[in-house]
Amino acid sequence: MENIKEHTQQTHSYGLYILVWLALITLTGLTAVIAGINFGKLSIAVAILIAVIKSYLVLTEFMHLKSESRTFKAFIFVAIFFLAVAFTLLFSDYSSFVGK
Repeated sequence: MENIKEHTQQTHSYGLYILVWLALITLTGLTAVIAGINFGKLSIAVAILIAVIKSYLVLTEFMHLKSESRTFKAFIFVAIFFLAVAFTLLFSDYSSFVGK
């Protein structure tokens, strides 16, 4: 009568954690290097792209989002969607002041 799903705990290898950690270190170094290069209007976009990649790695590997239920993933997606909307509104306002 009860419809309870059993939560299975997945184990992750230390090798994967080390690879993700090295990728995060590399991307942080890349962020520091790119900060010194003038890309003009693309500087902010490049920095945000690197931050998105880093946050994806943290969410999927360290926070184990890959093994969560679809409902939890939907909540994360909604939060990220509203964050993207906030960033879009912020940068559209910011870009109107930069042009002056």
